[in-house]
Amino acid sequence: MSSDNSDTGDTFGLDKNELIRQSFQQMDAHLQGTQYTPAQKLALTCRILFDNGHDSGLAGQITARGEKPGAYLTQRLGLGFDEICAGNLLLVNEDLEVVEGEGMANPANRFHSWLYRARPDVQCIIHTHAVHTAALSMLEIPLEISHMDNCVLYDDVAFLPKWPGVPVGNDEGELISQAIGSKRALLLAHHGLLIACPSIEESCLLALAFERAAKMQLLAMAAGNIKPIDPELGREAHDWILRGQRNAVGFAYYARRSLRNGNGDCLE
Repeated sequence: MSSDNSDTGDTFGLDKNELIRQSFQQMDAHLQGTQYTPAQKLALTCRILFDNGHDSGLAGQITARGEKPGAYLTQRLGLGFDEICAGNLLLVNEDLEVVEGEGMANPANRFHSWLYRARPDVQCIIHTHAVHTAALSMLEIPLEISHMDNCVLYDDVAFLPKWPGVPVGNDEGELISQAIGSKRALLLAHHGLLIACPSIEESCLLALAFERAAKMQLLAMAAGNIKPIDPELGREAHDWILRGQRNAVGFAYYARRSLRNGNGDCLE
């Protein structure tokens, strides 16, 4: 296919691959993310998740790598996602010893330390017991991605069919870090979801997508058998939705919505 059509602005003769390439170029040039600090992004993510069905009392953790090697930000044990703000986050080392802040980290954060060691590409980890994901985990079946909106997770979700118990030991950390492999997401049977991504923004959006996909799967299973989508088209949609600039503006949207809903204190 000649590139002359692109130069003249006539896009009706271009194939899909060229149109996708041009769209990516436009996204990179025009879409803007946020200017929040990592601590503010983490606090916003806690509020966004709380507002979107990821509340389970004090269960669940969210962490992000700190500037110091082997250290990461996390929430203080005893606070719910709706109470997290940039000022009450903790900086802990791999042994969960507090480097900065007051209080203690959730002992279940130990498997985060294992995963950060195993995956240098990961900058943010989210683990929640969102209700539809938790319900699906009770069936001991993998998450099925069979809708366009959920394809951000297509072929990117591992499954751990064995529940290792409370993940406070090193055995659990090793098991979970091995189970997720190189994928961005993991469904833990009888437990919940795990997201591990190169940015806070991406982790936040994939956690939202995971819970929505679980809800849709339960609804679809109640009506009939889920039909698979074409693998090539699933991978195409995965790469399209997962584009970095789309994640940036998607997170910015949820951040604005959260702030409009009265969560401005999380930036303090």
